[in-house]
Amino acid sequence: MSHITLVRHGQANTEARDEESYDRLSALGTQQAQWLGEHIAGTGEVFPRLYCGTLRRQRETAAAISLEGHAEPVIDARFNELEFFTLAALYRDQHDVPIPEDREDFADHLPKLLAAWQAGEIVNAPEEFDAFESRVREGLDAVGTGDGRAMVVTSAGVIGMAMRITLGLDIVAFARACLAVENTSLSRWLPLRGSLALTQFNALPHLEHPERQFARTHL
Repeated sequence: MSHITLVRHGQANTEARDEESYDRLSALGTQQAQWLGEHIAGTGEVFPRLYCGTLRRQRETAAAISLEGHAEPVIDARFNELEFFTLAALYRDQHDVPIPEDREDFADHLPKLLAAWQAGEIVNAPEEFDAFESRVREGLDAVGTGDGRAMVVTSAGVIGMAMRITLGLDIVAFARACLAVENTSLSRWLPLRGSLALTQFNALPHLEHPERQFARTHL
């Protein structure tokens, strides 16, 4: 039977304001991924199938998890993140909506940005909303038809979209799901008769010890 575990990448460059600058792990992000790898090794869980997107932060996370005896990662662009910084800059320029500077502003901004993107109100977006949803769905379907446990190292937007696909979330709920996903968290699905059943969301067993509470991050 197939099981799918989606892992969000480790903390990236939190000071960045563009896609390229953001796309690398911080020292803490590398540590988060290493701790996750140690946790998985300790449980004895084996993933005969491993995937990650093409983005640097995703590939660096997969490498830092370092699952000896597990499969080499298949690089699949369907698990790449939506281009938030690019979309936010276009939304600002076309609709005079400032790019958020802190988490509270970001929480208000993201649902509005996603709604405008879905409605086709952001001209020259790097990818259409429906195309993003379709590629995530196709990626999950492809992984779900394989045999055995699969780990996919990806990003918060992809995990949020998996939640939308599974639970039929509207745009606001989709945005909230994206905002909830913490770095190197585990979310799990069980493919059932052509659909997906959610079994776990945003788990951080490798960061539960009090000495690691500081390492829980969203950005």
